[in-house]
Amino acid sequence: MTLDTPSPDEILALLPAQQGHFRFESGHHGTRWLDVERLYLHPPRIQRLAGLIAGRIAKHEVQVVCGPLVEGAFVALTVASELGVPFTYAERFDDRTSDALFPVQYRLPRALRGEVAGKRVGIVNDIINAGSAVRGAFHDLRACGAHPVALGALLVLGPSATGFAAEHRLALEALASLPNDLWTPDECPLCARGIPVVDLLAP
Repeated sequence: MTLDTPSPDEILALLPAQQGHFRFESGHHGTRWLDVERLYLHPPRIQRLAGLIAGRIAKHEVQVVCGPLVEGAFVALTVASELGVPFTYAERFDDRTSDALFPVQYRLPRALRGEVAGKRVGIVNDIINAGSAVRGAFHDLRACGAHPVALGALLVLGPSATGFAAEHRLALEALASLPNDLWTPDECPLCARGIPVVDLLAP
């Protein structure tokens, strides 16, 4: 491990974790919840890590950096500043009437949609688990006429990000990765055992 390659433990130290039975934004269930809201409590801690992501996605000649709100956009903004390129964000629209997987949509604001058309875009997030936020940002960027070329993150949990990046020919530039439990509701062994699920994103 070099000084320029943070360990998963270094990144996890910035994110208090809970263990239990949780429902994630994507609709999947899992056992690890990270309090990403605390990520930018001390911005200088993230500056170095964002600089490392910037160095990795720079080789993909990104012209714009986009991040999903909320915390992912903070990381993306820091990366864009490091690269000296424009920054945009994707807003979160939660459809709580749907029980399908990936019910949350992400869309760029109307005033920014034309700014990404025809541009090579790097999508940057904080933590990627099932990938609901980066999927949403990716599909809306494509709808705007952008060309997403890279996916950057502080930490990837499980295989979802790798599969999504490969499917869409995106370079995956994550600083660290860890295995992780993630199930659809029908496959969740905790549900099968009757353990109540906690939805920390519910209003």
